[in-house]
Amino acid sequence: MMDTVDRGIIHALQIDGRASFRTVAEVLDVSENTVARRYRQLRNAHALRVIGLVNGRRLGYVQWTIRLRCTPDAAGSVAKALAARDDTSFVYLLSAGTEVSCTVQTRSTEEQETLLLHKLPRTSRIVAMSAHLLLRGFMLPDGWQGLTALTPNQVDHLRPAPVDPEDGPLHLDEGDKSLLRALNHDGRTPYSDLATATQWSETKVRRRMDTMRRNGILHYQLDIPPAALDFGTEARLWIATRPAATVTVGEAMARHPEVSFAAVTTGATNLVAAVNCRDPHDLGRYLTERIAELPGIATVETAPVIRTVKRAGALVL
Repeated sequence: MMDTVDRGIIHALQIDGRASFRTVAEVLDVSENTVARRYRQLRNAHALRVIGLVNGRRLGYVQWTIRLRCTPDAAGSVAKALAARDDTSFVYLLSAGTEVSCTVQTRSTEEQETLLLHKLPRTSRIVAMSAHLLLRGFMLPDGWQGLTALTPNQVDHLRPAPVDPEDGPLHLDEGDKSLLRALNHDGRTPYSDLATATQWSETKVRRRMDTMRRNGILHYQLDIPPAALDFGTEARLWIATRPAATVTVGEAMARHPEVSFAAVTTGATNLVAAVNCRDPHDLGRYLTERIAELPGIATVETAPVIRTVKRAGALVL
């Protein structure tokens, strides 16, 4: 069972994944050693991690959400193969275990065509596929209100400097890529280890990380299974709305504590969302009370998550 200190650490790292244990301890009014010990316990017991992620939009990448229907014997292996790719995240087995959903970030038109038009459709055990371009996000996992445990004043003390993107093209050299790979493995990797990975000085590592973060290229995401926080039922929603109501519905859902992700997409439905509920009864209440009261919704398709294969970072073993 988690107490207020555990939940405070989790919320603090959601706000700033690189916040020092000393800063978190000051905010929570506990010792630095307590924060360090509890952090290690949360990592070991609940697979909590901080992951350094690249904002692909700043580099011209494009994001898609993909749904695949597979033959009953194939969904697990298809999901595992997708999860092994470095351009995928949030890979799930859905419904009766015959459907796979994931997010894909394509770096170029050629890469996009190879994956969506050639590689996936030619996999014989995939019987249907739909790909939806993500157009606008209302709620991202690093803003999920289900993690909230701190007061507004505590949040303000932790909040990092705002993003201030520079104009013009962005370029990452090999040192940057080595740095980002190390942070993707563990967003709290010590500066000394990052200096070894990049062959840079610690001063240069700090400076480059600050620059990429300030420019909106690098951000940190807390990765923890919702079940560890007593959200035992996850589902994906595909929602069709009247075009004039899409933004209003998306903004309203972003204020729901059950929603950890919501975005406008292309396709037959124009909103996709990830919801985390306590149990199936709680999910039913959310669908029939919270969602049902929003004007402008035509249809809602719900697919419960059966198994998580990959979240934001590395493969979930």
